[in-house]
Amino acid sequence: MIRSGQLVMLVSPEGKRYFRVFDPRDRMNTHDGAIDFSELGPLSYGENVTTHIGRVYRVLKPTLYDLIKSIRRRTQIIYPKEIGYILVKLGVGPGTRIIEAGSGSGSLTTALAWCVGDEGMVYTFERRPEFSRLCRENLQTVGLAHRVSFAARDIAEGFGVTDCDCLFLDVRTPWDYLDQVRAAVLPGCPVGFLLPTTNQVSDLLRAMEAGGFDDIEVLEILLRRYKPVADRLRPDDRMVAHTGYLLFARISPEGCPVSGSDFDLP
Repeated sequence: MIRSGQLVMLVSPEGKRYFRVFDPRDRMNTHDGAIDFSELGPLSYGENVTTHIGRVYRVLKPTLYDLIKSIRRRTQIIYPKEIGYILVKLGVGPGTRIIEAGSGSGSLTTALAWCVGDEGMVYTFERRPEFSRLCRENLQTVGLAHRVSFAARDIAEGFGVTDCDCLFLDVRTPWDYLDQVRAAVLPGCPVGFLLPTTNQVSDLLRAMEAGGFDDIEVLEILLRRYKPVADRLRPDDRMVAHTGYLLFARISPEGCPVSGSDFDLP
C-alpha cells in the first residue's frame, strides 16, 4: 500500500516517466488521459493503474538513478557514474552537512539530498539565478527540497556556513576559492572537485600543493555497458567515456578558521 508523502514513479506505455509525491487528493493529466491518485492508495509498487481512457501506467518506487536521469536540465549534469564515487569518497550519509557549488540543474544536489536524510543539510550555491531556480524546482518535484538550502550568489563572497563535514565544487576556477573552502569545512574532512580539462586540474593541483590540503587523488571514471543478450554477449557499440576529471583531498588541520554560521536556512 502506497502511503501519503511517498514518492512514486508512473511509467507510461511508451516509457515516459512521471514523478509525484503521493497525495490521494491529487489528479495527474497526461496525453494518455487523467490518473486519479485516490486509485493509487490501495496499490503496491509494481502494480498498474489505468487512466480514465483506459491507458495502463505502471506504478514504481523510483531509485536515485531514476531521479538523476530524469531531471529537467539546462546545463551539463554530473552523471551517476561520477556521483556514486563522489558520495562514498566524501562519506555522505544521514546527518551529513555538505556544501556544493555550482548547483546547475541539480543532479548531484538530488543525490546529496537523498543521502543526507532529514537529519542532514545540503548547502548549494549557484551564481546564475535561473539555474538556482531550476535546481530548486527539480528538488521540489521529487520531494527533497526541504533538505537543501539554495543560495544564488557568487561563492567569492564566502559560503556563510562553517563546520561542514565535506564540500564539492563544480566551478570553472576552483583554485580561486580555496580560502573559502578552508573556512567552511572542518579540519581533516574531505573535499572534491570536478573539472573538464587537464590544464584546469594542473592549476588546481599547484594551488593545493601551496598549502592547506593533503591526501590528494585525481581520477576519471569510464563506463562501458554490455548488450544483455545471453547468446551474443558483447559491449555496446557506444560508450560513456570521459565526462570529467575528479579531484579529492582533505583539509589539513592548519589554516582552517572556524566561526559561527550566518547562512539563512529556508
